[in-house]
Amino acid sequence: MSASEVHHAFRVARDYLQTHREDYDTAYRDFAWPELDEFNWAIDWFDVVAHDPDNAERYALWIVEEDGTENRWTYPELSGRSNQVANWLRSLGVRRGDRLILMLGNQGELWETILAAIKLGAVIIPASTLLGPADLADRVERGAAKHVVVRSVDAPKFAGVEGDYTRIAVGEPVEGWQPYSAAFAQSPEYAPDGPTKAADPLLLYFTSGTTAKPKLVQHTHVSYPVGHLSTMYWIGLEPGDVHLNISSPGWAKHAWSNFFAPFNAEATVFLYNYNRFDANALMAQMDRCGVTSFCAPPTVWRMLIQADLTALKTPPKKVVGAGEPLNPEVIEQVRKSWGVTIRDGFGQTESSVQIANTPGQDVVPGSMGRPLPGFVVALVDPVSGERASEGEICLDLAHRPVGLMTGYADDDERTAAAFAGGYYHTGDVGSIDERGYITYVGRTDDVFKASDYRISPFELESVLIEHEAVAEAAVVPAPDPIRLAVPKAYVVLAPGHEPTAETAKAILAYCREHLAPYKRIRRLEFAELPKTISGKIRRVELRGRESDPKRAEGTEYREEDFPDLKS
Repeated sequence: MSASEVHHAFRVARDYLQTHREDYDTAYRDFAWPELDEFNWAIDWFDVVAHDPDNAERYALWIVEEDGTENRWTYPELSGRSNQVANWLRSLGVRRGDRLILMLGNQGELWETILAAIKLGAVIIPASTLLGPADLADRVERGAAKHVVVRSVDAPKFAGVEGDYTRIAVGEPVEGWQPYSAAFAQSPEYAPDGPTKAADPLLLYFTSGTTAKPKLVQHTHVSYPVGHLSTMYWIGLEPGDVHLNISSPGWAKHAWSNFFAPFNAEATVFLYNYNRFDANALMAQMDRCGVTSFCAPPTVWRMLIQADLTALKTPPKKVVGAGEPLNPEVIEQVRKSWGVTIRDGFGQTESSVQIANTPGQDVVPGSMGRPLPGFVVALVDPVSGERASEGEICLDLAHRPVGLMTGYADDDERTAAAFAGGYYHTGDVGSIDERGYITYVGRTDDVFKASDYRISPFELESVLIEHEAVAEAAVVPAPDPIRLAVPKAYVVLAPGHEPTAETAKAILAYCREHLAPYKRIRRLEFAELPKTISGKIRRVELRGRESDPKRAEGTEYREEDFPDLKS
C-alpha cells in the first residue's frame, strides 16, 4: 500500500467510529480494524493531519503550569519540532529497533520525543520520573536500552546505572550528557530511512507490579496507535475537543488518553501540572480553558467529590474513569453536580480499552459496560475452561483485536500462559447479564472465600466509600479460626474525621446495614493504602500483612469490640 492508501485505510476506520459514536449496536456489529502491512502512525497519520488546512491553527498540545504560565503547540508546530528531534536523534546514532528509555514529565519535549521515536522506528520504554536507580538499572538491563532521554534533574539517578547507552538530558546542561536543546538546529523536514512494518515493535512497557515483578509488555506500530481507536470511541472524542486526562507519564494510560486517542480524533491534549492536588484550582483551569472531555483515575474522582463540584461552571460533556473500577457512589455524586454520568472503562497495559460504557448508551449501575467494537470478550470458568456467566475476562483470539500486545518480551512462558486455550487471559474476573453488560468482580488473586462464600473486594469497597467518613478503602481476607477468613477493611478517612473507635463503629454499622451477612466487614483498620507509583492499590501487600505472624500491630477494630451493634 502507498502512504496515501495507508492513511486512507486508517481514516476510514476512524471516521466510521466517529460517525457511529452513539450507535453502539451498529458500530459493534460492523466495525472492522484496518488491515495494514506497513504503518508509521507519526508519519502516515499525525503528520498528514498536521498538514490538513483545518488543523493549521488547531492546538495539538496545551500545557498549563500551577503558576499560571502555559505553552501551546499547534499540530503543524508539533509535527515540525518532532522532525527536528528525529533528525537529531538519528545523528546521535538512534536506529530502527533501538530501545530508548523515555523519562520525562508532562512537558512538550515528551510529545516531541514520542513522535520522533515513532518516525525513527525506535522502541520506546516509557518510564515514570518517580523511578529510582534500582528500577532504572532493571529497565536498562532487562530492556536492553541503547539510549535514555531524561530530565536534567533526574540524570544523577543514572550515575550508578551501568551500560553503554546514549545519555540525553532535557533542561539545564549536564556534564557528559547530550543537551536536548541541540535538536532545534536540525531541519524541520524529515525523511524516513525506509518503511515501518506494522508488526515492528514500538513500545515496551514495564507493568506497575501490583502482584509481582514488572513484566515487559510489547506493543507494535499498530497495536497501540491503531488499537486506541477503541479508546477514542469509548471517550467519544471528536475533532476540536479539548481533552484532559489526569495521568502520569511512563504508564500506559498516559499513552492511551494523552497521546493516541486524542490525536486519532484530531482533538487537543490539555494538561494542568500541579505539585499537590487542588480540586478548586483544577476546576478553575477546566473552566478557563474550555475542557470538553475529562478522564481521571478513581483516586482523583474520590478526591474531587470531597470538594464542591458545582464550582465548575461549565462541566465537560464527556467524563470517563479508568485505572481501577469506579465506585457507584462517586458516579452518583458527579451526576448530581455536573449533570453528566462518568462512564467506566476496562483495559490493561496489555491492550487498549476492551470493555466500556460508550456515549449515548444506558449505564447499568456498577457495570463497566459492554465489549468495544473490535473486541470479542468471553467470561471463562477457570476450572472447566468453558464460557460462563461469571469467570475470568478473556479475549477470544479467533477474533484477535488489533489493540492487543504481541506478548511479554523475552518471556515465552508468561506469554504462553497469557494466550493459553485460544484466549488472552486478563487475570480479572467479571460477571455478565442478559444484555451483555459486564460487572467487575476483582483480580483473580484478589477474590477470596469467607465461610465458603466468594467475596469480591470491589463490591465491599463500593459500600464502604458511601460512608461520609471514608475517602478510600481496600478489603482483603484476614485469617479467622472459625470462618478461615473474614473481610477486613483498610480505610483512609475523609477530611474532618478522626481514626477513633466511634468512627470505626459507625463505619462497621453502616456496612452491616448495607451488606448481606456473609459479606459483612468484620474487621477495620485505619491506614494509608500501599500503592504502585501508577496509583493502583497493592492489595497483595495488605494480604501479606494479614498473613504475616510477625506483622506490626496496628489499631484494629473488630465487630466483637462493639457488642451493641445490631445483629
